[in-house]
Amino acid sequence: MHEYSVVQALLNQCEEIAEQNNAERITKVVCKIGIMSGIEIHLLQIAFDTFKEGTMCDNAEFVINEQKLKLRCRECNDEYEIDEIIYKCRNCGSLSMETVDGEDMYLMSLEME
Repeated sequence: MHEYSVVQALLNQCEEIAEQNNAERITKVVCKIGIMSGIEIHLLQIAFDTFKEGTMCDNAEFVINEQKLKLRCRECNDEYEIDEIIYKCRNCGSLSMETVDGEDMYLMSLEME
């Protein structure tokens, strides 16, 4: 389960940012996770709840915003978001698609005290 290593890296990043801002604790962590990131959201939540104990995120709320797959057609330049993984333009039918968003995980914001 790679979600554990993802959470460890996330907690380390949160603590580094908090220390840089002279914060004593983190009260909220907001992440954006793409549906193509390979991360199971429910497992990430479990891992966060497990590993946050004893860190600056000990009592932090963990907010996960799921990012749909955002595609752009290289032929007609149509750009749209979809829930399912279909790399075919809904406008012109082209298979020449570019992924704009939905493949990564991002730390979007922290609330600190």
